[in-house]
Order: sequence, then structure tokens, then C-alpha cells
Amino acid sequence: MSRTARRGVGGTVVTGGLLGLRARKLRAALSALGIALGIAAAVAVLGVSASSKANLLSQLGTEGNLLTVTAGHDFDGSPSPLPVTAESMIGHIPPVESVTAVGYVSGATVRRTAAVPAIEGGGISVLAAQPGLLSTLGASLARGEFLSAATAAYPAAVLGWVAAQTLGIDQVPPGTQVNLDGQYFTVIGILRPVPLAPEIDEAALVGFPVANSLLGLGGHPTEVYLRALPDQVQSVASVLPFTANPAQPEAVQVSRPSSILAARAAARTAFTGLFLALGAVAVLVGGVGIGNIMVISVLERRSEIGLRRALGAARRHVGLQFLTESLLLAVLGGAAGVLLGSAVTAGYALASRQSVVVPVGAVAAGVGVAIGVGALAGLYPAARAARLSPAEALRAP
Repeated sequence: MSRTARRGVGGTVVTGGLLGLRARKLRAALSALGIALGIAAAVAVLGVSASSKANLLSQLGTEGNLLTVTAGHDFDGSPSPLPVTAESMIGHIPPVESVTAVGYVSGATVRRTAAVPAIEGGGISVLAAQPGLLSTLGASLARGEFLSAATAAYPAAVLGWVAAQTLGIDQVPPGTQVNLDGQYFTVIGILRPVPLAPEIDEAALVGFPVANSLLGLGGHPTEVYLRALPDQVQSVASVLPFTANPAQPEAVQVSRPSSILAARAAARTAFTGLFLALGAVAVLVGGVGIGNIMVISVLERRSEIGLRRALGAARRHVGLQFLTESLLLAVLGGAAGVLLGSAVTAGYALASRQSVVVPVGAVAAGVGVAIGVGALAGLYPAARAARLSPAEALRAP
């Protein structure tokens, strides 16, 4: 058979398959639905995972040079103070680009008003902070303004994102106040979430001068944040305990918050295999559904098969016709599943303000799996149709 003739036969088979599905639109749509849902689940799982991981890895790239220095905790669980000179000494390390400190005000409560019992403070802590905290942490404001050299000496407070939500404050019009340890402070700003410093999200920030004069801080920092040159992070981390507290370097703890993001990236993919297995089960069920539908189709179309055989169609032509219909059902379901899974991924990524990442491998695998399942599901019906003799088929009611 010439190449042109083969192309003609192939086109006729595909056209016949499409016409066969078109004659049974509802049945074809329901048959393809199982495949579509399974492929959509797999593509969505991989897409959402890839989008989340890409977002976390981008944060790792920008936040990987952030380090924190603390001096452990007291017997009651509160952070113990560092030497007053810790921040300035760390700032003299050549690879350190920026440094800032916070001080934990032990025992201080944060309430909306003094009428609220102290026990209902919502777990909000009070931290003394410096104006350079925003730039060092890479944080930003959702409302208002941050502490400055002027406001740090007065009873002004900036709320972390979680603290503001707990207190029911989402705007900072003039006169907005909170009660810090029995004294009223004016709220001048609200921070956006700080992923690498969750303790900031759950705190009310005040200036060091007012924390020393009104809240009894004593000037000691309890945690220091710093950024080092990206290629010098490990070397800086190794000398930080001896620089921050030369008298007791063993009591100093140095951490790299970006490791939290790395752990989150790993956790996001922990259940990917489980969800993919569930998607595979859905695809398998869809394949069984296609097989059942095709067997029923063979029984319903016995007279058609007999007529075609009587007119000269070979067994392989009849079998190929039903196999093609099964493949077309699976391909249509796979394409619909890929589109649906991509739409779910895009919706999730846009809602969470992440970049949309739909892995090309997931799309190719989805279509490939659909074709494979369609081929397997159509083998038995196609073989059954091909085995029918013209006389037997034409005798069918």
C-alpha cells in the first residue's frame, strides 16, 4: 500500500472514530470524565507543588544571607539578654552588610484597652526594635509608618501582622491605641507578614528608648538580625558566638532562618506521591469505564460491524475502528484534564500571589498516560469486534 493510501486509511479511521463518538455525545463525555478528573488531579498536584516550591526557592535566593543571634532562654522560657555591645561588635565584622537588634520585654502584656483582662492578651509579645529592622529583615508595611529616630523615644507602637489581627486592628487612623503593660501606646503602623521572623508577626514593636524608660527593658538586646555577603555566610556564622558574647560564646545560638524555607519546600512535596497515587486510581477507574463503554458499544453495533465486514472490511479495520474510538476518548479526557489541572494551578498561584508553574513534564505525562490507558481499555473491545463474523453479526437483533 502506498504512503498516500495509508494516510487515506488513517484519516478515514480517525474520522470514523470521531463520528462514532459524536453519535453518542453524552456517553462519550461521561466516559472521558473519569480520565479528565484523574489527569486534572495529577497536573494540579504537580503544578501547585511546583509553584509553591518555586516561590520558596526564590525566597531562599533572596533571604539566604540572613542570620540571627540569640543567647538562649531563661528558666521561665523567655529569651535571655545579650551584652549591650553585641550589635555594635557584630556590625564590625567586615562581611556583615547590615545589623539590627530587638529586645524582649519580659512579662509585658498587650491589650486593646485596660478593660480587657491581662490573661486575654492573645499571646502578643512586646519587642523593642530599631528603625533599621525593616531593611535588614526585608519587611514592609501594610499600613502606616515604621519606627523612626523621632518616634522611638515616644509611646508609639508598630504591630506585627498576627498581632494586629488578634487585636482586631486593620487600619491605623489617628488616635488608634493599644495598652502595653498598663500604658497606652499610639499605633502608627502594621507590618506585612515576615516569613523568616514569625516572632515579629506576633509582637508589638516599640523603640528601645521608650522600652528602657517606660517598660524597664534595661537596654539589652535578646536577638540580633544581620545580613552578610552571600558567599561569606558560613564564615560569619562561625565567628558570631565569640563576637556577640566573648565571655560566654557557648550560650549564643546562631541560626539561619532560610533553612526554615528549605524545610517548607521539602514538606510541600511530602504528600505529592500520595495525591499522585490517588490521581492514578482515578485514571484507572476512568480507563475501566472506557473499556466497559466500548464493550457495550460493540454489542450495540453488531449489525454495523456485520455490514462493514460484508462489504469487504477486514478484521483489522473493524478492530482498529473501535481502538481508535477508545484512544480518542482517552485523548479528549486527557486534554480536558490537563486544561482543568492547569486552571486549578493558576487559580491557586494567583490567589496566593505566587508565580504560575505548570511543569511541562506533567502535561506530557498526563497526555501520555491518557493515551496508554485508552489503548489498554480499547484492546479487548477491539479484539471482540474484530472476531465477529459477518453472518453472526448480521443475525444480531
